[in-house]
Formats: sequence, C-alpha cells, structure tokens
Amino acid sequence: MAELKTPSTNAEQLITEHLDIWTTAIEQKSSAGRGSSKKFSLHGIKKLRELILELAVRGKLVPQDSNDEPASVLLERIAAEKAQLVKDKKIKKPKVLPEISEDEKPFELPQGWEWGNLNSLITVMDAGWSPSCPPEASPNNDVWGVLKTTAVQNMEYREYENKVLSESKEPRPQYEVKVGDILITRAGPKNRVGVSCLVQETRPKLMISDKIIRFHLVEIGMSERFISLCLNAGPTADFLESAKSGMAESQMNISQDRLKAAPIPLAPTREQQRIVAKVDELMSLCDELEAQTENSITAHQTLVKVLLEALLKAPEQTATPEQATAQFQQNWQRLSEHFDTLFTTTASIDTLKQTILQLAVMGKLVPQNPDDEPAAKLLERIAAEKAQLIKDKKIKKQKPLPAITNEEKPFELPVGWEWVNLGELVTIRGGKRLPKGQVLSREVTPYIYIRVSDMRNGSIREDDLHYITEDVQSQISNYIITSDDLYMTIVGATIGKCGLIPIRFSGMNLTENAARLSPFTGVDKYYLFKYLDGDFAQEQFFDKTKQVGVQKMALNRLSTTIVPLPPLEEQRRIVTKVDELIALCDQLKAHLTDAQTTKLHLTDAIVEQAL
Repeated sequence: MAELKTPSTNAEQLITEHLDIWTTAIEQKSSAGRGSSKKFSLHGIKKLRELILELAVRGKLVPQDSNDEPASVLLERIAAEKAQLVKDKKIKKPKVLPEISEDEKPFELPQGWEWGNLNSLITVMDAGWSPSCPPEASPNNDVWGVLKTTAVQNMEYREYENKVLSESKEPRPQYEVKVGDILITRAGPKNRVGVSCLVQETRPKLMISDKIIRFHLVEIGMSERFISLCLNAGPTADFLESAKSGMAESQMNISQDRLKAAPIPLAPTREQQRIVAKVDELMSLCDELEAQTENSITAHQTLVKVLLEALLKAPEQTATPEQATAQFQQNWQRLSEHFDTLFTTTASIDTLKQTILQLAVMGKLVPQNPDDEPAAKLLERIAAEKAQLIKDKKIKKQKPLPAITNEEKPFELPVGWEWVNLGELVTIRGGKRLPKGQVLSREVTPYIYIRVSDMRNGSIREDDLHYITEDVQSQISNYIITSDDLYMTIVGATIGKCGLIPIRFSGMNLTENAARLSPFTGVDKYYLFKYLDGDFAQEQFFDKTKQVGVQKMALNRLSTTIVPLPPLEEQRRIVTKVDELIALCDQLKAHLTDAQTTKLHLTDAIVEQAL
C-alpha cells in the first residue's frame, strides 16, 4: 500500500469554504459606450483558476505517493535518452546550462520533485517562417496556411487563427504544426510575448510563423500537459515575464536561449498525470461556477430591466389620469422599498439613473401643479424675447424650424407641457478653430481654450488645461462660452455629450468641435442639461449623425432635437427631485464599490495565504 502525503492545502476545501467569495468578487468595467459587451469581470473565479495552477506546479494540488519513481531518476533517464539521440545524430548536442543553484530556487519542492531547466527536457526547439500572406484564412485542409501569433493563447490553441499561404509560394512542411508541439509566442506586444499552449489536436497543412517558437519534449515519462501548466504558472511564468526584452512595450521579444533557461518544477511522472487530471476536474468546476454566476447576473439584470420598464410604460388608453398616477406610484413604491437589494451592480445603478432622467422628462417624477403657468405661455414670452434680440441685432434671424409631427413624439406629455424644437429654447453657436499657425500651450495665461477632451462627466476637467495668448484671444473673442450656457460636442466619438460650464471657465474660448447652447429666459439650464444628457436626447443625436454618415452633427440638425418642455416652476421641481435621487444612486454606488473592493482584496488574501 502506497504511503500518501497530503498537500498542505486541500484544493476542494479551499474552493467550497470560500465559494461565496469566488462567485461574488466581481470587478466592474466602464459602462461608457454603446454595445452589449460584458460590463463586469468575474475576478474571484479568475483568481481561483490562477490559484489552481499555482497549487499544481507547487505540488500542493494532489497527494504525493512515496512509491512514485522520483523526478531525479526521471531526469537521469531523460539525459540518457538525449545522449543516445545525439549519438544517433537525430538531434544536435545541446549546450549544457548551469544547474539551478539553491539561491535561485523560488521555493522548496515536495519530496520526489526536482528543479530542472527547459533545456534539459527538450529535444528540439525552432521558430517558423513568416512569408507575406493574404489576410484571409486558409479555406480548408488542402490549402496551406501560416499560423498567426493569436493562434497561441494561454493554454489554448486556435487553429482557425491563420493566414492562407499565397499560391505563388511553396510551403515548407518542416514547419507544419503537429499534435504534441508546445508553442510559445516570441515577439509582439508585451502582453502577447511568452504566451504558450500545447497542441492537442490540429488540422493538417498549418505552419508556424517565425514569431512562434516550437519545442518537443524528450519522449520518456513526461506529460506534455504538465509542462504546459508550468509554462503558464508559478516560477516558470515569472521567469518568462522577466525574460522579455525590447525598447518599447509595443514590440518585445524573448530569445530561444532565454526560454531554454526557464526553470521547471518537475514532478514524478505518475504525479504529473494525477495533477493534470485534478486540474481538468477543478477547471470544469470553475466553468460551472462561471456559468452559474453569469446566469445569476443576467437574471438579476433582466429583473431590474423589467421593473424599470414598468415605470416607463404608457398607461392603458382606458385608464384615467388618476388611475395612471396611482399605478405609477404603486410601481415606484415597490421598487424604492428594495433599492438596496435590487441595485447591486454598477450597471443596474447606471440604468436606474437613466430611468430617473426619463421619468423626469416624461412628467412622472413630480406632481403637476394646475396653478403653474403652462409651457405654451412660456413659449410666447420666449418668442417675444427672441424677436427683440433680433431687432437689437444681438442674434440673427433663423429659418423657421419644422413642426413636430405626432410620429416624432416618443410619449404623451402631461397637461401644461409642450413638445418643442431645441432651437426654439436656446441660441446655438459654434466654437472657433485656432487661427492658422497658432498652437495651444500649457504655459498659463488668462485665456483657456476648452477642447472636447476637457469635457468630462457633464463638466470641464482641470487636470490638463491648454491656453492661448492674448493676441489669439483678441482674434477669437466672439467664440467664448459662459457659465449661463451649456456645451455640446458635435464631432467625434463623444458626439452629443453635453455639460455645464463652471464659473471658473466662464468667458473662456470654445473649440470648433463643440457648440454653445444659450437658454432663453424661462428655460432652466439644469433641466435642459438633464434632458440632453438622457437616453431620449442621446438617441436623437445618434440618429442625426447616422443619417449624414459622418461623425459630425451640423448645428441646424442639433436645433431640430425635440424637447419636452414643462412649466418653469415644474422644471425647477424636477431638477430638485432628480438631484435628490441621483445622490441616492451615487450613495448606493459608493457602498457597492467599497464592498466590491473588500471582496477583491479578500480574494487576493485567500490566494496569498494558500500559497
């Protein structure tokens, strides 16, 4: 009966005891931008996968068996086999690398294990060929192709990542990838150098490129998959990271000589096999945890979406205004009672914020007051103000804006509100490009030039300001923006983003890639900002730029953005209520961020303690 020595850490116990940590340690990604890509990373499960590999290459994943042939004997047999291959002229005599000294050993290995270097375990190592190829992949097994470096992922081989060999070039079969090859990337961006995998199956007629190194192990009692594990974890992976060289992170490399010197913690043959089997078992468990966690997050997001959409849903046509209000209040009450349990991700809180803004501009967030002056009267006064400004030659007369059709109105407004074009509520002016030959400077002057890159989170950031001289200021002084205005980006990827101007930036110059919106009397700039920053307006901006086919929005198109206009007093009540609820959202997000940070640190601490 073999004597088993139990590792100091039981892997299954480590997983089950901390299951809640592994599955709830989630790292949020930026929620900016369009698209349906994941807004989170399962940090806990990612760290668990890394821990499993670390335990594997340290001899802590499975018990040791004292009856296993020790790795020292395995190394002797490998050396004898290599000597015979040299004698038979099947391989060249390799360089003899110095043994790993005691000082160089990262940690003490279990009994029966030995430190070696990669050079002592392999027969051949080579790189491939990189001819100029068309961009498309090889269409079938009868047409030669050349593997791209992206075919090599961490412990994953992707045969479909290849380029077809040009018909004008002869293939080089000596570089054809075979089952059992271990591949490692040798050149490219830093994060793509030293990436390795084992080829466990592949189609024929694929060649390695010269940016991929290939090697074979001596075929005596070694598991190729175990060596592949070593390359992706522990001291071997650390060595490969330190072995990268180059003048810039965008273009680095690792040489064959450095790769051959990589330290390998070599287990007895039978233990290698047990380790590989256990890694497969635990990685399958991680796959299940990952799927369950993602399904749970998706179900939670669906629940939140359904509840929030219920708030935005139009009342039935047969419902009276009183019934519609009562139904909304019931839905809102049900939601608000469970804020802390429903909104447990940053994505759900961001969705809640957008819903609050939408409810606000639909007239559902605060009650209407029949004593408020209706928006129609407000529009009459704005028209009179605009006529006087034109008469005084302070603004130019504009072409009449098109009437808003019923098809354009996304929802029905409360009594006293009006649908109106943005151009009827504000004066829209463009910014100004710098005069020819003039450049921006970081040398501080009284004249700041506000760029699109300075426009962040509804305000102006102060960490990277650029300035112009007094002479340039005198040439473009008609293109300033004040704290009474709003800005709106009209060019580039952030098109349609708007914000308020802090008093500190009042009277500063505005880039030609943004517009200045100056509200008329009776239009609350804070209400207007909240509407323009919400989904209803942003979707209009997206459609306007899509129509013209370029990443630019003309000012006349901007002026036709439709806006739901409440009475002035209701605008102010809406702003107060929105600010109150957004502050609550920010508080929820802060608590969530603190809790997530604690879980991330706890995950890292568990991993560190286990090792």
